[in-house]
Amino acid sequence: MKLRSFVLALLLLAAFAFSKTITVGTSADFPPFEYIENGRFVGFDMDLMREIAKIAGFELKFVDMSFDSLIPALRAGQIDVVAAAMTITEERKQVVDFSIPYWTADQSVIVRADSNLTITVLFGKYKIGVQTGTTGDLWCTDELVSKGILPERNLKRYDTFILALSDLLNGNIDAIVLDSPVASRFAATKPVKVVGIIVTGEQYGIAVRKGNKELLNAINNALKQIIESGKMSELIDKYF
Repeated sequence: MKLRSFVLALLLLAAFAFSKTITVGTSADFPPFEYIENGRFVGFDMDLMREIAKIAGFELKFVDMSFDSLIPALRAGQIDVVAAAMTITEERKQVVDFSIPYWTADQSVIVRADSNLTITVLFGKYKIGVQTGTTGDLWCTDELVSKGILPERNLKRYDTFILALSDLLNGNIDAIVLDSPVASRFAATKPVKVVGIIVTGEQYGIAVRKGNKELLNAINNALKQIIESGKMSELIDKYF
């Protein structure tokens, strides 16, 4: 009887392990993955986190911040999770733990819709915009600036892609390098166009603090259920 009560207690503890509020950090300027509409956090990642929360049994609180502030905030305990179309890299894996991958993407180059520029915009004395800390930033730094192809002063880093897009449309920069799904969304809704693809094959993951195995396991188990149930396909159809 005592053993049965103990097992029951463990089951109840597991069931309510995440019956608390999880703070999710994101950078809500990255449609269709995360953005704010009518004061509400929406997008593929936001809906995915809501589905994960339903399965894992916790409440969510979303916090918006600049992309390059997300990992420091996670490590400092200010947030519990990062859901922000974050690419899984070896460097990031040294300081945070990632879920199983849930998305694969490349990089795109966008210019103004009325521009005659092509992908060769990357290899001249043009001004290129990126969001600080993103794959686009890292790729341009490693492949263009470090190799002397693009002057350092011509790589313009922004806290958000909205600021970069504004500068592009105003003629202050000539192109932006960003994740392909977001580039396609901008091309469909703004006067810009995609002129090239940089194949990077990056994979997105949900990040938690290093060593937080309980939360990571809950997220991974929920992701597997979402994929197997077909819910992931529904979200893809909704946003892409």
